[in-house]
Amino acid sequence: MSEAKQTPRRPIESGVPDPFPYMHPVLKKNYGDWAWHDRPRPGVLHHVAHGGDEVWTVRAGTQRQMDVYTIRKLCDIADELAEGYVRFTSRSNIEFMLSSVDMVQPLIDELTEEGFPVGGTGNSVTMINHTQGWLHCDIPGTDGSGVAKALMDEFYEEFINEEMPNRVRITTSCCQVNCGGQGDIAINVQYTKPPKINHDLVANVCERPAVIARCPVAAIRPAMVNGKASLEVDEKKCICCGACYPPCPPMQINSDESTKLAIWVGGKHSNARSKPTFHKLALANLPNNPPRWPEVAEAVKTILYAYKDNARHWERMGEWIERIGWPRFFELVDMPFTRYHIDDYRGARHSLNASTHIHF
Repeated sequence: MSEAKQTPRRPIESGVPDPFPYMHPVLKKNYGDWAWHDRPRPGVLHHVAHGGDEVWTVRAGTQRQMDVYTIRKLCDIADELAEGYVRFTSRSNIEFMLSSVDMVQPLIDELTEEGFPVGGTGNSVTMINHTQGWLHCDIPGTDGSGVAKALMDEFYEEFINEEMPNRVRITTSCCQVNCGGQGDIAINVQYTKPPKINHDLVANVCERPAVIARCPVAAIRPAMVNGKASLEVDEKKCICCGACYPPCPPMQINSDESTKLAIWVGGKHSNARSKPTFHKLALANLPNNPPRWPEVAEAVKTILYAYKDNARHWERMGEWIERIGWPRFFELVDMPFTRYHIDDYRGARHSLNASTHIHF
C-alpha cells in the first residue's frame, strides 16, 4: 500500500521562522537559562547553563555568496566533526555548536584546512555586513558581496585575531538606501549625477505615474519628447538617489562617471557606553573599480589602523573620533576635509535621540 499523499506545507514568507526544530539539543534544553559565558580563543564561544550543561560554538567566515557545493562541504564538516547543527549569523559567519570541548580543535583544523578561517568574535574585524548588490538588488551601483570579499582578504589577520580596541563592524551598501546599516566603517555607493533617460523606451517599459510617485523629492514629471510619452527630471531638485531606476530601467543612474564609492565612519547600533549613532562621511568620490576595489581597500586600511593604533581599550570607532575630535581624525588618516563633510541637514531632530534610555 502506498503512503498517503501529503499536502505540502505552504511557505511562510513573513516573520522569523521557528528556530527550535533545528536547534542543538543543549541549546534547546537550556534556552534562556545560561549562567555565564567566555571566549577560550578567537572564534570560539563557551556557554555554561545554571544546571552545568556546556556548549561550545565555533564561528568561521565564509565568502558570503556561496554555491551549493560550498554549502554541502560545510554541512559535511558539520556531520563528520561536529554534531550536525549549524547556523548562519547576520554577517554570514557559520557557527557550529558542540557539546564537548574535545571536538573543538579538530573542527577548527578542518575548517582552516578547507579555507574557512575561524574568528570574528570579541575585539576583531568580523565579517562585513552588506547588501545583495548585482545578485538580487534592483538599484545596485556596485557589487556589495564583491567589495566585502575584497576587503576581508585584506583583513584576514584581523578576523582570526582579537587585537582591535573593540569590535569593528564594517558594512557595504550597493546603493544609497544603505541596507547594510550603520557601521564603524561603511562603504556606500554614491550617485553623483541625475539619471540619463532613454526617451525611446520609457513609454514601452515604464508606468509613468508609478515612477513619478517613487521620487522622494518630486523631481520627475511627465513630458512629451519627440512625439512620444516620456519623463523629465528637474535636476535642481534631483538628489541622485537612484529610486527611479527600478520601476523604469530607461532612467539609467549608473555609469563610470556617475557611480562612485564613499567611506563613512562612526556608526553603531548598540547602546553600550554610548547611544546608537549614524555614521558620518569621511571620504567620497572613490572609483567603483571591481573586482578588487584597490582605492577603497587602501582608504579603509588607513582608517582602520589609525583607529587600532590610537584608540583606547573598549572605544568604538565613533567614540574614539568624538574624543579626539574630527579635525584630529582627518589629520591621523591624512584625508582632506571639505565643506561637504559639514552636516547642516535641518530636516531631522537636533539630537536624533536614538538611545533606548530616551523616549520622545
